[in-house]
Amino acid sequence: MNNSTLHKLLFVYNADSGIRNALLDSAHKILSPDTYDCNLCDITFGVFTENKVWKAFREENDGQMEFLHKDEFAKQYASKFGYKFTFPIVLAITEDAMEVFVGTEELNTLESAEALVTLIQERQATY
Repeated sequence: MNNSTLHKLLFVYNADSGIRNALLDSAHKILSPDTYDCNLCDITFGVFTENKVWKAFREENDGQMEFLHKDEFAKQYASKFGYKFTFPIVLAITEDAMEVFVGTEELNTLESAEALVTLIQERQATY
């Protein structure tokens, strides 16, 4: 059991922000889904809309969640604290640390929004 209090989960996509990047990501998902390198994006969002299971979980979850693209994360966190992570990643923000909640390698093995939801719920129970 973790001794820290979980303040929020920080989800960082392996994609940059902006309309142009969103359009390029959607095209990549359609044209070459096997080489798309953000499994977090892929399982939480389809090509055009948010996954229904994920959306329901996100809206019903009591815990605070923040969602950033990797360029936004770099501006808000990495430049201040020098964090070096691979993306996508889910980070736990506690009263005294930022720690890996679900790492890139593990995220990339997940095949569905349901699997991600289950994993998050199991890990939240340890905080």
